[in-house]
Amino acid sequence: MQVRLARPDDAEAVRSIYNHEVLTSTATFDLVERSAEDQSAWLATRSGAFSVLVAELDGDVVGFASLSPFRERAAYRTSVENSVYVAEGHRGRGVADRLLGELLATARDSGFHCVVARIGGGNEASVALHLKHGFTLVGVEREVGRKFGRWQDVTVMQALLD
Repeated sequence: MQVRLARPDDAEAVRSIYNHEVLTSTATFDLVERSAEDQSAWLATRSGAFSVLVAELDGDVVGFASLSPFRERAAYRTSVENSVYVAEGHRGRGVADRLLGELLATARDSGFHCVVARIGGGNEASVALHLKHGFTLVGVEREVGRKFGRWQDVTVMQALLD
């Protein structure tokens, strides 16, 4: 498996992985699939410090991870939020583990101090992954989202990088 920075031509593979989660899980609280144009625009805004990494296996993108601004206000500049998504047929094979490890190294190298994970819908596998990488539980936001006709909680975790 190779982990590398995403390129513009990865947009469709990233979109496919993400849209599957939009339709089938609470990993994202988006309710509408991304269009090809939306995905290309999203990827174009994620360059430099706000990187997108992809995991590639046998020439196919099987997962991606990204850093996003945590909040807009200036005092939050050294904090970021992370996201990790893996294609359904490739889960349980270490893809997310590798992506998160390299994403944290990228965050550290970019000078960020804090990485926040907001994990929707009681995703215990994601909580365990983040614990493995040094994240601690901050708290649970109760019933802050509604998806699939049910109220959804968000588990908040963070890692301090220095």
